[in-house]
Amino acid sequence: MSNQIPAGVLHAKTHEWVRVREGVATVGISHHAQHELTDVVFVELPAVGRVLQAGAPCAVVESVKTASDIYSPVSGEVTAVNQKLTQHPELVNSDPYGEGWFFEVKLSQPAELNGLLQPAEYARAIGN
Repeated sequence: MSNQIPAGVLHAKTHEWVRVREGVATVGISHHAQHELTDVVFVELPAVGRVLQAGAPCAVVESVKTASDIYSPVSGEVTAVNQKLTQHPELVNSDPYGEGWFFEVKLSQPAELNGLLQPAEYARAIGN
């Protein structure tokens, strides 16, 4: 498993990542965050249709070590959730930037993306 931060992915200081395509943001947690959590055993996802506010808690991830709130890095309506995580929460550990994504949000305030960290900025923030 690589700790490489993919190009084109923005990060919140709270370690959530965002990949935007056609006004829809896919959200997950970073490799760094899943590594700090250790083995993820449960993920509670927001309901489809829920309206999220940037910076507000919207999901929970539990590991063998702790439970942590996940904060939405953007505002908007949840349009999809990764149902695979209900049966296979370990995908968050094995593929945090791919199969381990959490939810998708139709952006209501795209300008919020300007406040997120570019890959190089995030790498510096976590000491890479």
